[in-house]
Amino acid sequence: MIDRVRLGIGDRLSLIGWPVAAWLAALLVVAPVAFLATSLLDPNLEVWRQQWDTRLPGQLYETVVLLVGVSIGTLVMGCGLAWLTSAYRFPGSRTFGWMLIAPLAMPSYVLGFLTLSVFGYAGPVQSTWRSVLGENAWFPPVRSLTVAILVFSTVLFPYVYLLARAALRDQAGSSYEVARSLGAGPIEAARRVVIPLLRPAIAAGTAVVMMETLTDFATVQYFGVDTVSVGVFRIWRGTFDRDAASEFATLVLVFALLVIGLERVLRGRARYGQAAGEAAGISPRRLRGARAWAATAVCGSVVALAFAAPAVRLALWALEEAARSDRSLFSARYLEFLQNSLVLASVTAVVCVVTAWLVANARRFGSSSATGVAARLTAVGYAVPGPVVAIGVILAVVALDGALEAIGLGLPGALATGSFLALAYAYAVRLLAPGLNAVESGLDQVPVDMTSTARSLGRRPGAVAAHIHLPLARTSVVTALVLVAVDALKELPIVLLLRPFGFDTLSVWTYNLASESRFEQAALPALSIVAVALIPVTMLSRQISRREAAVTDQEWRPGHG
Repeated sequence: MIDRVRLGIGDRLSLIGWPVAAWLAALLVVAPVAFLATSLLDPNLEVWRQQWDTRLPGQLYETVVLLVGVSIGTLVMGCGLAWLTSAYRFPGSRTFGWMLIAPLAMPSYVLGFLTLSVFGYAGPVQSTWRSVLGENAWFPPVRSLTVAILVFSTVLFPYVYLLARAALRDQAGSSYEVARSLGAGPIEAARRVVIPLLRPAIAAGTAVVMMETLTDFATVQYFGVDTVSVGVFRIWRGTFDRDAASEFATLVLVFALLVIGLERVLRGRARYGQAAGEAAGISPRRLRGARAWAATAVCGSVVALAFAAPAVRLALWALEEAARSDRSLFSARYLEFLQNSLVLASVTAVVCVVTAWLVANARRFGSSSATGVAARLTAVGYAVPGPVVAIGVILAVVALDGALEAIGLGLPGALATGSFLALAYAYAVRLLAPGLNAVESGLDQVPVDMTSTARSLGRRPGAVAAHIHLPLARTSVVTALVLVAVDALKELPIVLLLRPFGFDTLSVWTYNLASESRFEQAALPALSIVAVALIPVTMLSRQISRREAAVTDQEWRPGHG
C-alpha cells in the first residue's frame, strides 16, 4: 500500500512537472519581448524627437513601400506559378513543381550582393552597356528601393507558392471543377471560386514574407534603403545606447504587430478544408505548342535567376579566388568561421528541439488547454523580427545580471554586452517555433490510445516520452534539428547585434565582405550557407515529388487531355 501511495504521489509530481516545464519555456521566450515592451510605458521623448527630425519619416516611408512592394511581388509570382504548375501540364511541369522552392536556400543578403556585382556600376552588365552606348549612357539605378523589392520578391515568393499550391491541391480543386462544369471559363472560375478559397493560405504566406522582409537589414543596406530595422542596427552599433536602441526597436515591434493584424484581417473568418483524396486537386490540362514552351520558359527563367545562376556564380568565384591567392580553398579563417557557425547552430538546434520536446509532451500529459496556451506563447519569437529579439534579450539579460548581482551571484564578465550565452538565448527565442512545429507534427502521429495504455500499465510520463514517443517520432525530431540548425546558420541580424568580440560566423563574414564590395571573397562563405540550406529544401522537394507521384494515375481523366 505504501509503495502504491508513493508511486501515486511521484506520478502526480511528474505530471505537474511537464506543464511547469512548458510554462517556463514560454516565459523565457516571452521575457525579451515583454522587457522591450516596457520601454513603451516610459518613452524618452527626446530620442523620438531626434529621430523624427532626422531619419524617422524617411524610414517609415521606405519600410511601408518595401513591405507593400515585396508583398505584391511575391503574391504575383507565388500565386501565378502555383496556378501554372497545378492547373496545367507542360514540358518539365512536374520537375518545376518542386524546383521552384529552391530559392528558399538563397538568403536575400546573398542574392543582394550578387545582384550588385552583376548589375552595379563596375559589373559586367553596366560595363558592356557603357562600352556600346558611351560612358555617359543612362542606366537605371541599381542601389534603389525598386531593385531591393525585386530581390526580396525573387527570394521569398516560395513561401506564398508553397501555401497556395497546397491549398489548390487540397481545397480548391473540386470547387473549381464544379464551376467549370457549370459553364464558367478558366479565368472566371479562378477569380470567383479559387481566389476566395485561397485567401487564408495567401494571407499566411504574405505575412511570412512581410516578417522576413521586416527583419532584414543587410540586403536593404546594400541597396541604400533605410528601414526601421536598419535604424535599430545603426543606433546600437553606432552609439551602443541601449535605451535609445530599445526605444527604436519598439517601432519594429509595432510593424510586426501590424503585419500579424493585417494577416488576420485578410484571412477574415475563412476556414476551408477538404480531405485530399482521389477527387482532391485541380485536374491539370495539357498545354500544347507555343503556350507549353512559354510556360516552361517562365518557370525555367525563375529557377535560373533565383537560384541556379547565383549558385553557379558563387562556385566560379570561389574557385577563382582560391586559384588567384594560390592557397587551399578552405583557409584557416574560413574553417574558424565555419566552426563558430556550426557550434552556434548545433547548440541552438539542441536547445530548441529539447525544449520543443518538453512542450509537445506536456500537451499530451497535462491539461491540453493550459499547455496549449504555453505552446502558442513559445512560438511568439518567430513572429518577432530578429533585431527586436536581440534588443529584448539584451534588456532581459541586463535585468538578470542585476538581479544576480543583488544577491551576490554576479556572473563574470559583461554578460549583456556580448556573450555566447546571450547569443544562443536569442537564437533559441527566435527559432523555437520551427522546431516545435516539426516535433508536434511527429508526436501527432503517435496515437493517444498508445499513450493512455502505457500510462495505465504504470509507466511514468518520462518513460513514455523516452521509450514510446521518441522512437515513433524520431524522424520528426531529426527534421526539427535540421530545420533549426539551417535557420541558425542563415541568421544574420541577431548575430550582428549580439556576437561576442572576435566571434564571427559565415553569415557575418559574408555580410562584411559584401559590404566592402569584396564579392569574390564573399563567395565561399555564401556558397557554404546556400549548400547547407539546400538540405531542408531537398527534404521538402522529395516530399512534394512523392506526393505528386502518388496522384499521377488520377491526373489524366477523360476530357482533360
